[in-house]
Amino acid sequence: MEQQASLRDALAQRMKSALKESDKRTLSTTRLILAAIKDRDIEARTKGKEGISEDDILRLLSTMTKQRKESIASYEQAGRAEMVKQEQEEIEIIASFMPKQLSPEELEASVKELIESLEVTGLKDMGRVMNELKSRYPGRMDPSKAITLVRDLLQ
Repeated sequence: MEQQASLRDALAQRMKSALKESDKRTLSTTRLILAAIKDRDIEARTKGKEGISEDDILRLLSTMTKQRKESIASYEQAGRAEMVKQEQEEIEIIASFMPKQLSPEELEASVKELIESLEVTGLKDMGRVMNELKSRYPGRMDPSKAITLVRDLLQ
């Protein structure tokens, strides 16, 4: 619970400093993140939980990053350079709250270790490997790269 408070505190603190510094992009992005967290907290309370966990917040940040990357592709096709720049700035702000991403080498070593420790024998066990990866490294890996790696190693 302590980490959860610290990430929420870091977001609130960044929002306050952005307000003082008149950093509109950081202010709007942190407000957007905090609003999304609040929405998820409300949803969690309706299910009898007290709010979302640190891992849930990291997954939310990953989703927000992925959405922005998809938007960048659309904006690039439409020739909207100013929107591409805005989305890239938002990705940088969101990434500043996330833990350091696993390097390709670290990801591969983790996948190989998991395949061995879970005694995985084929593609039918791919879901088990991915679930374990997601629980061990929330917000620290790109799931699409991980799933490709797992598939390649299990074939």
